[in-house]
Formats: sequence, structure tokens, C-alpha cells
Amino acid sequence: MRTGAAKNFLFMSFSERRGVQPRCHGGVPSGSVPEGDTIYRAAKTLDLALSGKQVTHFETVLPKLARVDDDSALRGRTVEHVSSRGKHLLISFSGGLVLRTHMRMNGSWHIYRPGERWQKPRVDMRIVVATEDFVAVAFNVGVAEFLASENISRRSAVSRLGPDLLAETFDLEDALRRIAAEPRAAIADVLLNQRVVSGIGNVYKSEVLFVCGVDPFREAGALGREILETLLSTARKLMQMNVRTGSDRGIVTYTGFRRTTGRSDPSQRLWVYGRGGKPCRKCGTPIQRKKQGADARSTYWCPQCQS
Repeated sequence: MRTGAAKNFLFMSFSERRGVQPRCHGGVPSGSVPEGDTIYRAAKTLDLALSGKQVTHFETVLPKLARVDDDSALRGRTVEHVSSRGKHLLISFSGGLVLRTHMRMNGSWHIYRPGERWQKPRVDMRIVVATEDFVAVAFNVGVAEFLASENISRRSAVSRLGPDLLAETFDLEDALRRIAAEPRAAIADVLLNQRVVSGIGNVYKSEVLFVCGVDPFREAGALGREILETLLSTARKLMQMNVRTGSDRGIVTYTGFRRTTGRSDPSQRLWVYGRGGKPCRKCGTPIQRKKQGADARSTYWCPQCQS
């Protein structure tokens, strides 16, 4: 097991070989935040561990979840599948019940063997879903709610999301229509708007705009269709680069630092994000950093390459 795990966001995951007991390992580096690729990998790992298994124990400190469990017990239900939509993680149980969680900045899901010592204190526990083989624990999740499966696509936060950049099929035309509805907004803010496209966070926002040579402060309505298509295809490509699915050996949710440059050296893994004042990897111009948007999120860009 690695040490020095992330203080902001951590997934304990496993790599499984047939006949070999899975081991917990991994985590997102300190300072990283959950974006669509992180949630996607987490959902894949939870699905591998829990899908098809009967719940033997459910526990929560969240009153709204506890009331649902009191009325319609989770114990005895089967975990049908675990999936992601943008930054939302969905655990579907038999009987048409879905647990939706959103990690915000500090939440995490861990996977353990029964009886294994947790890597975070119990006071941080919010949800436990246990089967005979594994115990999935949610720590400090920002949002958690039970939904009826038929309401997911109609009356939930998930129903309001834009096209998911990591979905098997991506609705480009829908994404373009949603961008067109925000003509006066800066393109960096538009990419972060989960109702336009879902999955992009602050890291990918800056990285995608740099790779495409687009000024992050330019109004979305001033960009032509070709540039917008390039932005979306680049975002999809970069996020897919950071999602690794296994074969019969299982799924590893995290194999190293998030990369957009394609370089193996961890110190050269990103083009601009987190590199304020350092030289651009392409032209040498100092990378700029500025707070942007209603939430004052940091944007990093090269004034030369993105002019």
C-alpha cells in the first residue's frame, strides 16, 4: 500500500487476479481534486467489487439515508451495478433503489476486506455498504441521497447534466447546443458548467484550453463550431487517456499522476495547471494564473500560446 495518500481525495482500490486476494492501494496525489475521470475509475472499481453481490450490512450517519434504510432495508438487496455520470457516482440496488453520491472536494470511497483496518478515522465515515467479500466505505462525501431508479433521468441532479465526456457515446450536437446557449460566458466557465458538458473539472479546463490554443477568457459565442468541436474532442481524449480499464485481472482505479502531456516524468505530467510563473513547456513564456468565474476557480494559461 502506498503512503502519502491524498488529503483532498482518495480512492482505495484493488487489483484482482483470479485466486489472489485483492489488496488495497493507490490514491490521488495531494492537491488533486475529483473530476470525471476519477469518478469513472471509482465506479468501475466499486462495480467490480460489489456488482451481483448481496448487501450483508448497511450503515450510515446521514439521517435521510437512515430513514430510507429503516423503511426499506438495504440488507438483503443485491447491488446490480455501479456507474458514473459526470462527477456523480451511482450505486444501483435491486428493488429500484439508487444511491447517488457526489464527492465535492473532500469525499472518497474506499474498498476493504471484511475486518481490514480502515485508512481514515471512523468519525469521517458517512456510508458503509458491505457484502460477504468487500466493504465499501464512503468518507466525507459532500452529497448523498437515495433515489428511485425511474427518477434518475427525470427528477434528479443527474437529469440536469450535460453530455458525459466519458460516456461510451457522446452527444456532440447536444453539447454544442448547450454551449451556444451561453454566448457571453467565458469559454473556461462554460467548460466547467456541468449542465453544458459533465465531467470536466478545473485541471482539465486549463489543460484542454492550452492544448487547443484557446484564450480561457474569450466568450464562448466568439468561437466557431470547428474550435468548439476541437475543444470537446480534446477534452474527451485527455480524460480517456487517464481512465484505465483492466481485463480479467480486474481494474486499477489509479496508476499514477493524472497526465495530459503524455510524458512519463511526474514533474512534466501537466501543461499548465498548477504551474503559475513557470515557463511554458512549448514557448518558455511564464504561465499565468488568475481567479475566474463566480466561484473564483484558478485558471492557468500561456499568454503566448493562447493569444
